[in-house]
Amino acid sequence: MKERKVNYVPDVLKAIKNVVQSLLDEEPKSPLHVGEVMAYWLFLALCAETQVQTEAGINSTTDPELRKALHEAVEMFKSQKEQLTAFLRLEGVPLPPTSESKPISDPNSVPFGVKLTDKELANSLKKKISMAITNCANASAQIIRNDVGIMWGKFLQEHITFLITFKSQMRKRGWLNVPPPYHPAGSPNSGR
Repeated sequence: MKERKVNYVPDVLKAIKNVVQSLLDEEPKSPLHVGEVMAYWLFLALCAETQVQTEAGINSTTDPELRKALHEAVEMFKSQKEQLTAFLRLEGVPLPPTSESKPISDPNSVPFGVKLTDKELANSLKKKISMAITNCANASAQIIRNDVGIMWGKFLQEHITFLITFKSQMRKRGWLNVPPPYHPAGSPNSGR
């Protein structure tokens, strides 16, 4: 009888995750330092406020694509807020004051003098996501504990993934605010 050969290709990402997890399990949990605490505290405040402001945006637009993107952003910030809250409570860190979630309302009943345009809503969210990316990257550079670094890396990846997709949608709709092009002196388009 002929022996069947089985092709086994190891899952590289799973292997890396297992190695990192074993390092985390063996790593002593030192207390968070003041920089880590401050970064988490500020990021939690950013997540909570952006979630509430994005909920208000959902209540202001009837555009189905924008509403879908705003809902996805709310879910991302809500999830990160819950993870951060649980982590900070476990570490004994007091939580920042945050606003309450906004109830669902009819976008057509928002007065025009108060209602933001779809372009304004999209660019406001893009700026907040960009701030979140910057905060994640800065905080990642300050961490000592690997478990903290993994959480920052996860948040960073979520924000970058969201922003790449969202900017494509904004560009397609003509909502993306783009600075003027830069033409260095001596280049064919510089006029010099």
